[in-house]
Amino acid sequence: MATRAQDKAEGGDDQGASPVEQLIGACRRDNTSVVTELFSSRTPDEIAELVNSARDGLGNYSLHVAALSGSYDVLEELLDQEGVEVDPVAVRDGDTPLHKAVRYINQEWSGEANHGILALVEILIEAGADPRVRNKAKLKPMELADPRNSDLRVMLQKAEYSQMAGNDVVDEDEDEGPTGSASDSD
Repeated sequence: MATRAQDKAEGGDDQGASPVEQLIGACRRDNTSVVTELFSSRTPDEIAELVNSARDGLGNYSLHVAALSGSYDVLEELLDQEGVEVDPVAVRDGDTPLHKAVRYINQEWSGEANHGILALVEILIEAGADPRVRNKAKLKPMELADPRNSDLRVMLQKAEYSQMAGNDVVDEDEDEGPTGSASDSD
C-alpha cells in the first residue's frame, strides 16, 4: 500500500481518502462515478501512473482488485485508459488480473450458464491480457479454471492459441457469409 506521503504527493489530503485509497475502494465496489471523478482532473499520463501504481495492502494492483471483486464496469473504465499495464503481477502470489478474474469466476460460478461473469475474462483478453503468464505457483489462468466450467476453459484456450499464433486465429462462431472464390461462379 502506498505511504501517506506518497498519497499526499498524488493529490490526497489529511481530511479524506487519498486517490489511491479512493481508486482501490472504487475497484472493490464497482463504483465508476468515483473513478470518473478521480480521472477528471488528471492527464492521461497521470491517470496511467495512478492506475499502474495503486495497490491494496496485499500487493494487488487496481486491475487485480477490480477483477477479484467482479467489478466489470470499473475494470472496463480502467482498461480504456491509455498507458495502463494489462498484465501487472501481484506481489504476493504473482497473479495477473486475468488470474484474479478466473478466481472470481470459480468462486461465483454455480454450474450453470455463466456468460455474464465470463465478461470479466473477455474484457481482459480483448485489452491484451496474456493467458500464457504463469503465477508464482507456475499456473496459467487456464490451469486455475474449474474443470467443469467448459465455457471459461474454451475461452482461455482460444485466447492462448490466439496469442501463440500471433492473434491470427479465426473464431469458428463468426460466420461472415458464403466462402469460396469469386472465380468459381460463371
